Amino acid sequence: MKLASFIAASALLLSACAHIGLQSINTGGQPTAPGWQITFFDDFDDFDPANWQDQMLWVNNEDQCYVPDNLHGTREVSNGTLKLRVVDLGEKRPCDNVDKFGKQHPDTQYVAGRIASKNRQEFVKGKWTARLRVRNSGQPGMFPAWWLLGARNNEPPVEEPDENICWPMTGSGEIDIFEHHSDGGPDHYAARAIKSLGYCDGGDWQALMLVQETTLDEYHEYSVEWAGKSLVYRLDGVEVYRNADQGDQFPEPMFAILNFAKINDSPMNRDWVMEVDWVKHEYLP
Repeated sequence: MKLASFIAASALLLSACAHIGLQSINTGGQPTAPGWQITFFDDFDDFDPANWQDQMLWVNNEDQCYVPDNLHGTREVSNGTLKLRVVDLGEKRPCDNVDKFGKQHPDTQYVAGRIASKNRQEFVKGKWTARLRVRNSGQPGMFPAWWLLGARNNEPPVEEPDENICWPMTGSGEIDIFEHHSDGGPDHYAARAIKSLGYCDGGDWQALMLVQETTLDEYHEYSVEWAGKSLVYRLDGVEVYRNADQGDQFPEPMFAILNFAKINDSPMNRDWVMEVDWVKHEYLP
């Protein structure tokens, strides 16, 4: 390239960067809101073990078995997106997932993907956002989710001595940013903070919950932010709900979880896929 052409191209690039914001250079071209600075961004060009790990456990009496390493196509990263699937194997097989009390999951014909940023990417407060979609929503048993959990949670994998706090006590609190439970039909999701009742396994799922309609088979940005005292939930950048004065109930570092569960034994008639374009965390300096 001639020097004059190089200088002209560089000037255009610098002008574009100034327009969209410096942070977007390293975030797949995604701008950030004024004042917010990006601390973590994954656009799923590949599966990065520095950001995520497969999480195998049995919770909520779910019917599927979580499996690692994209076994049976349950956690595919391709063409710039993450695809988390529930897959019907057609016959029951043993499952090595265990619950928090050490009880092993019964044999099942369903396997699925679940990833967590536990001990990889954990942050105190700020704003978490994911751009995702779920095709064929509303099928019986569907339970895809994008959510946060306190970093001292005592469920597997337990890798640090201080990971000894039971859900949903402080250190193991839960914030659900996007959760589609098919009981309510297609094209809706829930967002909530779990209100701790002050003892292990004592959580109120309803008191701080929003149920919001949207077109789930189209990409949307689902986020929660808590720079101040309230938790603010946004859909495509627009506030749809807030848990007033709840921000200080979650002072601990939190990690992100993306998973697709099957909440009952209803048969699967179509593909179950949650496709995630990117995930990011931001903070206000």
